[in-house]
Amino acid sequence: MAYPQQGTREHPEATKVLVLGILGLVVCNILAPFAWVIGNRVVKEIDASPGGYTNRGTANAGRICGMVGTILIVVGLVIGILVGVLGAASDSSALGAVG
Repeated sequence: MAYPQQGTREHPEATKVLVLGILGLVVCNILAPFAWVIGNRVVKEIDASPGGYTNRGTANAGRICGMVGTILIVVGLVIGILVGVLGAASDSSALGAVG
């Protein structure tokens, strides 16, 4: 079992990143990009001070949830745009056939 070194502490924003990432996946997708951006910063801060902070895994998990949530937003937008364009095209072709 690994014990934290003397003087190490949890990064104050790691839990916030995890909460934002989970909420971005489950409840409100707009939070996912924020989890990704803040998570990148927090992980860099933890990596920049070896032995200074613990809970890198928590920040990284939130960051990954933010990435997945952001990708889902983009996929949803692309599908929505395609459905809209194809729907409009089929409506205009049906009108042309009638008239």
